Amino acid sequence: MTGPAPLPGCPTWPEEFAARYRAAGYWRGDTFGSMLRERAAEHPDRIAVVGGDRRVSYGELDARADRLAAGLHRLGIAPRDRVVVQLPNIPEFFDVCFALYRLGAVPVFALPTHRLTEVGYFCEFSEAVAYITADVEAGFDHRVLAAEVRREVPGLRHVLIAGDPGDSGFTALSDVDAEPADLAGPHPGDIAFLQLSGGSTGVPKLIPRTHDDYLYSFRASDEICGVTEDTVFLGALPIAHNFPMSSPGTFGVLHAGGRVVLARRPSPDEVFPLIERERVTLAAAVPPLALVWLDAAPDTEHDLSSLEVLQIGGAKCSEEVAKRVRPVLGATLQQVFGMAEGLVNYTRLDDPEEVIRTTQGRPISPDDEVLVVDDEDNPVPAGETGHLLTRGPYTIRGYYRAEEHNARAFTPDGFYRTGDVVRLTPEGNVVVEGRAKDQINRGGEKVAAEEVENHLLAHPDVHDAAVVAMPDDYLGERSCAFVVPRGTPPKARELIKFVRERGLAGYKVPDRVEFVEQFPQTGVGKISKRELREAIVRELVPELHRGR
Repeated sequence: MTGPAPLPGCPTWPEEFAARYRAAGYWRGDTFGSMLRERAAEHPDRIAVVGGDRRVSYGELDARADRLAAGLHRLGIAPRDRVVVQLPNIPEFFDVCFALYRLGAVPVFALPTHRLTEVGYFCEFSEAVAYITADVEAGFDHRVLAAEVRREVPGLRHVLIAGDPGDSGFTALSDVDAEPADLAGPHPGDIAFLQLSGGSTGVPKLIPRTHDDYLYSFRASDEICGVTEDTVFLGALPIAHNFPMSSPGTFGVLHAGGRVVLARRPSPDEVFPLIERERVTLAAAVPPLALVWLDAAPDTEHDLSSLEVLQIGGAKCSEEVAKRVRPVLGATLQQVFGMAEGLVNYTRLDDPEEVIRTTQGRPISPDDEVLVVDDEDNPVPAGETGHLLTRGPYTIRGYYRAEEHNARAFTPDGFYRTGDVVRLTPEGNVVVEGRAKDQINRGGEKVAAEEVENHLLAHPDVHDAAVVAMPDDYLGERSCAFVVPRGTPPKARELIKFVRERGLAGYKVPDRVEFVEQFPQTGVGKISKRELREAIVRELVPELHRGR
């Protein structure tokens, strides 16, 4: 097999590190396509994916991936071509992923909640040749969005619809089918896909992950999390997120030969019947969702006794929520702290309860290098709080086509600046204390303040805007927009409507708008967001509590 075919604009590991990771057995020369082929050969009739009324065996998934890859190839989609994939939690997600992996094309993963602002950008920036989306999801017609994207991005050659294309003129995904072809396929060191990073500037950055590095991350996660062919995993979070994709997530479970059960909505009325019917053993949730499940579980008539492990990640799990998992669900809590750029930490299933409740665990790999430093990149004393930096066998060395940003986000010797503020316990467990970046973590969804501010500033009656986090018992954080108006302030609801109509994802729309005459300033004349956050804690949060 020839060496990896570089995707221009994708930094990768220096050869000395790559050689070390191969020698250590982390990178084994596998691809997603070969992984599925092996599982299908071992147990072709075992169910791999359950979604809606579809029950897909490993053999069926393997065969569909072959035929779809051949059909995409016939359309002219070639190795290293980018394809934006925006699909909900449906089995077709895996048909598409494995077909693109097998072809050597590169999926760019979008979330179902993304709209024209985001999807149009992904298609244009990645120079995508195709866009694959659903027909209607959660009442939203993605075919209308696809038509808008097609107008905005003339270079987009194909739009494929999972479901009914209606009168859109687009091609049904089910019609893309051809006899399996002899495709060269990717090299294990090739870029497998581009994933999205929640940034502090609002410009989404694309994360290049290779077959070798990503397979290692979920293969090692399987060992830590006890995933086997008997595991039944509930995919209730959007499955294009890194957490439910690889920690160990859907791909980790498929690697082990287990079963993935998909929920279109994460609400208890859909999830609890699936846990009972499919005898789910492992589930993943962000803290707000876990809280909803915990509140609903005591009153459910459904049998949840099969659930062995509940993973909570995406945002820090409070100790009060952590304490409830075992008594309410009878399951072991596993805290997960990581990032789509690489590093993943787990509490271990046999850790003492105190560790599980109060820390976010420790890294996957012996070669995960973790530094905690001060503002000048000097190591802080053991146990003190600082900025988290990391590098390792599955942590990227740079974002796609982002040379200027990479110079800030990575140190000269390859450590990634995560933006997290942490401390390490004497045992090496990570305790997350907060974020250094100007970013809001709204129930696991990252909201870039600058992006929302730019949309607010487009309103003719807005002079200036500053978006900050507002503490929330349910989501952890919500967003509050402080606005300096031009003359008479507009109605808050008008501003919210304005931002929503600009095509921004719903979770990014401000939860609250406050009008002020001027912003507090720092000593160098910048907006003091620290003082705005303090004002929320001092004035707005008590008001919210009084209103409950």
